[in-house]
Amino acid sequence: MNPPASPADRPRPHVVLILVDDMGFSDLGVTGGEIRTPFIDGLAREGVVLSAMYNCGRCCPTRASLLTGLYPHKAGVGHMTAQLSLPAYQGHLRNDTATVAEVLRLNGYRTLMAGKWHVGGDFQPRDVDSWTVGDVDHPTPLQRGFERYYGTLYGAGSYFAPHHMMADDRRVLVEADDFYMTDAVTDQAIAMIGSAAPPQPFFLYLAFTAPHWPLQAPRDDIARYENAYQGGWDKARVARHERLAASGLFRRPWALSPRDPKAGAWEDSPHKDWEAMRMAVYAAMVDRMDRCVGRLLDHLTSIGARDDTLVMFLSDNGGCAKSLDEDGFALSYPDHLPDGRPIAIGNRPGLRPGGSQTFMSYGRCWSNLSNTPFRLHKSWVHEGGISTPLIVRWPGRIPAGRAIDDPAHVIDLMPTILDAAGATMPREMGGHALQTLDGVSLLDPLAGGGQLAGRMLFWEHGGHRAARVGNLKLVRERGHPWELYDMDEDRTELSDRAPNCGADVSRLEAAYDDWAAACGVEPWRVVKRRIGAGRDAS
Repeated sequence: MNPPASPADRPRPHVVLILVDDMGFSDLGVTGGEIRTPFIDGLAREGVVLSAMYNCGRCCPTRASLLTGLYPHKAGVGHMTAQLSLPAYQGHLRNDTATVAEVLRLNGYRTLMAGKWHVGGDFQPRDVDSWTVGDVDHPTPLQRGFERYYGTLYGAGSYFAPHHMMADDRRVLVEADDFYMTDAVTDQAIAMIGSAAPPQPFFLYLAFTAPHWPLQAPRDDIARYENAYQGGWDKARVARHERLAASGLFRRPWALSPRDPKAGAWEDSPHKDWEAMRMAVYAAMVDRMDRCVGRLLDHLTSIGARDDTLVMFLSDNGGCAKSLDEDGFALSYPDHLPDGRPIAIGNRPGLRPGGSQTFMSYGRCWSNLSNTPFRLHKSWVHEGGISTPLIVRWPGRIPAGRAIDDPAHVIDLMPTILDAAGATMPREMGGHALQTLDGVSLLDPLAGGGQLAGRMLFWEHGGHRAARVGNLKLVRERGHPWELYDMDEDRTELSDRAPNCGADVSRLEAAYDDWAAACGVEPWRVVKRRIGAGRDAS
């Protein structure tokens, strides 16, 4: 038997980065969920799970950080995709950033993307013919380092009949009766890779829209979960917490956070069958996404690329509490299909969710389930909004079957990928001096060679703020005082230490203020005023 190749002798790996959309921490089997996710769970068994991985709490800020290795404000996407005429809030990637695709392409990689872009400026979803795709405020994937692209530039839309899709740099119409977004982007990703192991290494960024609203899934998939949620969200949260505690994924079984105070008790719900069906559709969307991940992984095996591919999987933020009714936001979306059939927009208890002519979300109560055991939701920077499992597999380089609980951040993905690829980061690109990456490579800790504890991590979104160093996390919901938690003892953020630990609060608050100033973070009142009456897809 031949000895394993040394790192210097191994070929550069292919890299597959899979990002899912609005999936909560416990929606996978490996994190205690009841949804069937055997392929992602298998990926976890064959690799490493980072249980304290953090994102930026919302769709496009996370994508900006993932692609650039910078905090989202430094990348130009400090809030959402609207152009607010501030460097940190221009709504698209800044020119003094380099994407991971641009750097890998300079270093000899093929660069492929399928799915949701959402870092290329704002668009009006009801007026797709007016979109100025590719201008200075609306850069496309092909303008930011990708050689091939198929997907949607916007933040959300129909799974069965999207109004706007792109193939490379041109708009394409969806005409197939059996089109489903999750399947389509997977099909295109597999086609881009090809039917034989390529001699040139490739980087694939597969950014699913699932399970982001609207709740839409094939009928057969929904039927798999039609009776799964009749017991309600309260019992389901307890069951998930018990399975997660028994799994050993966490260092200790932290207490389950109470039901969100704005979420009603299941026993008081007046529309139990409809509520259960909403969660059934959401589960079907996650299930379908898992099977598509399985198809992609099987394809890598079939072409002999499995052992030469670094695979990463994570979510862009926690489960979403948006009801689609509270701010009129959903009314910015098309109210008819491309063939003219009407779409019923909003959460209507008398209407069965899941079909192409509905446009619903699963709401705060089910989001609370998705984010078990943590507090709050997407857009917040408490743990429920910013926590995701990161699953990483690289056969022969990363030992399988481990869980790592050191805190890491989505800003670390680009440095990790460049490290694995042996890629050199340029100092300038397109005549612009590039910012220094904020993230660090996770490769040594993933391989069992080091730890990440001790550095400081920061968040700001929509006026919500947080800083974490070691076991301490300082967090502040907009309009509320600072809270302080010991993440080793209390990651579910139940016992606020701020009243008794003033020195720690002052120290972390000063560090946060320094970071915010360096990143160009503006007070929320300034950002909100600039947003004005506009609407951002989330």
